[in-house]
Amino acid sequence: MNNIYTPRQQRILLIASLLILGGFIIYGLGQYVSGILGAGILFVVFRPWFHYLVHKRRWNRVVATIGLMIFAFFVIILPFLVLSIMLVDRIQYYSRNTDQILGLVQKLEKLTRIRITDQNNIRSLVQQGATWASRQFPSVLSGLLDFIVIIGLLFFAMYFLFMEEEKFIKGLRRYLPFFPNTVDELSEDLKNMVNANVVGQALVSIVQGVLTGLTLWIFGVPDAAFWGTVGFFMAFIPVLGTPLVWGPAGIITISQGNTTNGVGILLVGIIVIVNIDNLLRIMLAKRMGDVHPFVTLAGIIIGVPIFGILGLVIGPLLLSYFMVLMKVFERQNRRIHQEAVNVRNEEAAESVTGGPGVKPDATP
Repeated sequence: MNNIYTPRQQRILLIASLLILGGFIIYGLGQYVSGILGAGILFVVFRPWFHYLVHKRRWNRVVATIGLMIFAFFVIILPFLVLSIMLVDRIQYYSRNTDQILGLVQKLEKLTRIRITDQNNIRSLVQQGATWASRQFPSVLSGLLDFIVIIGLLFFAMYFLFMEEEKFIKGLRRYLPFFPNTVDELSEDLKNMVNANVVGQALVSIVQGVLTGLTLWIFGVPDAAFWGTVGFFMAFIPVLGTPLVWGPAGIITISQGNTTNGVGILLVGIIVIVNIDNLLRIMLAKRMGDVHPFVTLAGIIIGVPIFGILGLVIGPLLLSYFMVLMKVFERQNRRIHQEAVNVRNEEAAESVTGGPGVKPDATP
């Protein structure tokens, strides 16, 4: 019995079915998709290490994979989680004790002689901001099951990505709609983007956070460790970053009558912290790839509402991936167009010469 669909209709229906099923899968994963994305990011970051251990040092593949997973947990995931929980705890503390914030605002008003806003509005704003910020961070107490599932999914996917690395790469090359040499270019671009957005940005943020915390501690600012942690997360935001931490700290310290310490904080921030930030970004851009600050900022705006605090990394990365894919698509289309032009030129030459391999008669 003949099928009622033409081959073209069958192809369209098959693609539509794949897209619909893929949409249901992504929707079903929902909040757990960050675990899969995290596994992909860690796979790209640790793949050079994996190659060195397995292919050069001849380590057992299982041992190398488990070792990288343990390293990722204790060096990346656990510190990030501890910093997040500490930050949420302090945010909730300040939201319950708004008198301290109001006291600082009053001192700023006396210093600048500018009425900022009504105290009730400030209290409400602080509480709303604390609630919003708390929701962006992973909470072990309120979402223990979700946290376990996300971490378990991340390491499960990471394990099989490394254990079946060759099959995974072969599958990507087979199913990606690009030419083989275009896939190589895409792989290199995506690797550079991961290094720039994850490794590079994390290094810059760690240095910025430590310098901010040390500066505030040296000049006697209370709770310097907390504000250093805030500086670490704020450093992911381009241009603004840590000045949003040490700038107000310096102004508030001056308003409290400690002019020397306040000026010291501002000078260290402007001369040391900002310049080290710029220097690190220039050095890392040469080695890992450069990402425009607008891409990072737009990615954060997109990523944080979807992925929470992880959107500081995943958001810019996804936007960078989109831009890389657009460039690859453009290059591939240009290559196809050039090949079509070459074919037309060859056909035109053959029609003039009377066929392939026939040279035109030069006799007048």
